[in-house]
This record gives sequence, structure tokens and C-alpha cells, in this order.
Amino acid sequence: MRLNLLEQASAELGTRDSLAGRLTRTLIVWVGGVWLLCVLGVVWYVDREINHNFDNELVEVSHRMFDMAVQELDKLRSERGETSVPLIAPPQLFPTDAVMYQVVDLHERVLLRSAESPANAFDVPLAAGFANAEAWRIYTVRHPTLSLFLQVADPLDERRRALNRTLLGLIIPLVAVLPLLALVLRNVARTELRVLQQLAGEIEQRNGTHLRPIRLPGLPQELRSVGDHVNSLLERLSQALDVERALAANAAHELRTPLAAARLRLQTALEHDLRRDDVQAALEALQMLGHRTEKLLQLSRAESGASLARAKIDLVQLAGTVAQEFWQDPRVNQRLALKVPDTEPPVALGDVDALAIALRNLVENALRYGRGRVVIEVMAPCTLAVRDFGPGVGDVELRTLQQRHVRHSSNRAGYGLGLSIVGTIVEKHGARLELTSPPPGAATGFEARIVLGAA
Repeated sequence: MRLNLLEQASAELGTRDSLAGRLTRTLIVWVGGVWLLCVLGVVWYVDREINHNFDNELVEVSHRMFDMAVQELDKLRSERGETSVPLIAPPQLFPTDAVMYQVVDLHERVLLRSAESPANAFDVPLAAGFANAEAWRIYTVRHPTLSLFLQVADPLDERRRALNRTLLGLIIPLVAVLPLLALVLRNVARTELRVLQQLAGEIEQRNGTHLRPIRLPGLPQELRSVGDHVNSLLERLSQALDVERALAANAAHELRTPLAAARLRLQTALEHDLRRDDVQAALEALQMLGHRTEKLLQLSRAESGASLARAKIDLVQLAGTVAQEFWQDPRVNQRLALKVPDTEPPVALGDVDALAIALRNLVENALRYGRGRVVIEVMAPCTLAVRDFGPGVGDVELRTLQQRHVRHSSNRAGYGLGLSIVGTIVEKHGARLELTSPPPGAATGFEARIVLGAA
């Protein structure tokens, strides 16, 4: 029971913390805030317009009533004579729509007042224009020719009622629409973010055995950038896993025989009281094991391509450095020659260490499988060539030389790792590896060329 409650609470918390929920709440808050500001603006504008219309009506009524009020004042004076108390005009025909007014002289003495006007309605200073009493809006106008003022009163309650009716008619529909707007915003947020859930689902499906790029058409620009970066990451991860698997497979294949040979030689040496020949054979087996291990590491580094730099490389200097390493061996010193152009040394763009590994592998293959002289040649514009004058290879073998773990004859120790390493390094540099047998202008032999791009 407690576990179910915890799972339910976790699910509710996840719903509340979802991006769709957060976006919906944010949109509702902002839209509600903007809506409230709009309502306040509408209130201010409607109040201003209502007061403006009522004031215009009050001015118009006062201008029309002034002449009639003066005539009424003259008539009452002729009937009743001069008096110190204000004269009261006869009741108007429609009491509910009666105009409340009074006529005042320059000394602020009330001469005439409408029958419907309260005595305290015009308790404002005598000055032309608008003024507000406690419950009245007063407009005072002076006669153009007579020394008289007309004051007309309008109850403020009518204005408030008109404003309330108008605002009520505006606000009620807006309030009714607000829940509908929240529902629409919620559905819009969920619909627009559905593609994000699909992207998350696609990423969740990727694992060590499934690293294919994500294909989701119709992604928005922001998520398209995320998808591209994820695909780039998946590509690098897939490459790293392929290199790891290849290293494991190559190690299992290449190291099994040298290990078995070293174990057998050591066991034979122990059985024969460590004879020098047996110990020497075991040492050679261990050297072969070290050589294979070095090749595997070179291949792994070449396939990963993670540390390949891009710098200007003097190919003559590179070839001379590699040749110098081999010339230190007296057995190779007389067989290896270096040929460089007489013109300006070619300059290529690449990783000097990786290209040195590739060139070293080509020289090792040529020294092992060729006969007699081996030539390293630097050619313009940016080409490194290694040529031997051995028996060479046939057309079928030439097509399979770069394949790993391929033995072309029973008396050759080649397993294809050397040329596979060279091919991988050349591919990472965007260059070409050209293999020909025999070389141009020779009857026998083998030639490998690395054609690089100029810096």
C-alpha cells in the first residue's frame, strides 16, 4: 500500500514537473497577467469615454437650457416681482428625466432653480467649467450678454451605473473565456512538445547494439540542432565501440599464435635444461608477440582517428626520419635507399606521427617480402612511395592485400595488419593508397604510394 502511494506521488510529481506542465503554467500566468492589464486598460478607457460623453451631453443641455431658463426667470419676475428668495421653476413634464439647474448672478445669488434640484446640489465655487460636488457633476456657463450664470447638475451615480454595466458586459465574457484559454494553452503545449517526447524516446532506444542516427522529420529548428548533436555523438560512440570491438577481435586473432609459440618454446627449453637455441626461439616468439601488439595498437589508434592532427609536414624530412630509423640496423643499412626531389620539398597537411607509422609499415613489408634493394621516394606534388624489387603479387592478391588476417601463401608471415594500418591512416587523412605490382618501368616488384593533399 505504501509503495503504491509512493509511486502515485512520484507520478504526480513527474506530471507537475513536466516541461508541458511548466510551459502551461507559465503561459497561463503571463497570458492572465496580460489579460488583467488589458482589463485595467479597458476600465480606464471606458471610464474616460463615459465621462467624456456625459460631459458633452451636460454642455449641450446647458447651452440649450440657458435661454429657456432666462425666459422662465423673466416670466416669474413679471408675475411675482422682485424677491430675495430663489424663484422655483414649474415642475418639468418628465420628472425622471428632469434637468436640474439654477440661474445665479455675479454675486452668487441664486435667482432661479428647477423644482427637481436639491438645495445642496450646487455647492461648488462659481466659475465657468466643470466641478464636482459630493454626488453631482456641475457645469457652469456664463451668459454671452447678461451678467448671469447657468449651473447644470448631473448625478454621478448615473455615470457609475453606466460604467458598471459596460464593464460587466466586457469582463464576464473575458472571465468565462479564461478557463477555455487555459485548456487551449495546455493542449497546445502538449501538442508542440510531443515531438520532444518522441526525440527522448528515440534517444532512450539507443544502446551499445543500436546506435543508428535519429531520424525525426519535422523537428523545429532548436530540436533539429539537438538531434544533429546527438547523431554526431552517436556516430563518435559507434566509431569508438567499433574500434574497441576490432581491437578485441584482432588481439584474439593475432596474439593467439605468438603466445602459444612462446609458451611451447619456454616449455621445451625447461625440458632440455634451458638450451640456448630453445631460449633464443622463445625470445624470438616474444619479440613477434611484441611486434604484433604494437601493430594492433597502431591499428586501433588509426581507426579511432581521435588524435590525428592537421599540420604542415615536410615530406622529405618525414621520409628521412623514417629511413634513419632503419639505417641503424646493419642488416638493413645496405638495402634501403632514399630518393628525394631536387626541387622545393613537398609540404602536405596531416598528422606527422600517423604518417610516419604508415610509412614505417610500408618499409617493413618491403624489407620482409621484397628481395634486394628497397627505395623510399618522395615525389611532387605530395606523394610518398615505397618500392621493392621482389617477386611481387598477382592481381587477385593485390585486391586483398589490405584485408586483415589474410595469409597469401603458406611460407609468408603476412597477416595483412601492416597494409590495413596504412589504409586506415590514409583514409583518415582523406588521401589515396595506390598499390601496383610490378612498379612502373620494372619487370618485378611491388610499389605502394600514399598520395596526400598539398598544404
